[in-house]
Amino acid sequence: MKALLQRVAQAQVTINNQVQGHIGQGLLVLLCAEPSDDETVADRLLRKTLALRIFADDAGKMNRSLLDIGGELLIISQFTLCADTSSGNRPSFTAAASPLLAQTLYDYFVNQASLSGLRVQTGQFGADMKVGLVNDGPVTIPITLR
Repeated sequence: MKALLQRVAQAQVTINNQVQGHIGQGLLVLLCAEPSDDETVADRLLRKTLALRIFADDAGKMNRSLLDIGGELLIISQFTLCADTSSGNRPSFTAAASPLLAQTLYDYFVNQASLSGLRVQTGQFGADMKVGLVNDGPVTIPITLR
């Protein structure tokens, strides 16, 4: 699985001109499943996401996790994280999981994240979404787990 984590002061996702989800301080998680992924990989990625120390402590150092600060999560499916741009100018997305597997793992990731006790908001799998954010830092961290 691949994720792109963005530390945000706030973020929201809009679908058909209606806000679907919004958060304050926390993480915007853009999430992509690959064909070999399963729930074990999703669990590892979620643990890493929740524990990654990318929020400032009292000394201003990135030393606190999302769990430490009680932050919020906005989780958006994004198969384009698997884009292959090595040949030509049109990206290939053949490295992304099938829509059925991707949605199953996205839903699983969201459900497991909800068990963390943090406020979790989402987009809509497969929808055309408009994502707005105020990146805090900016801090943007890519993660790939297999």
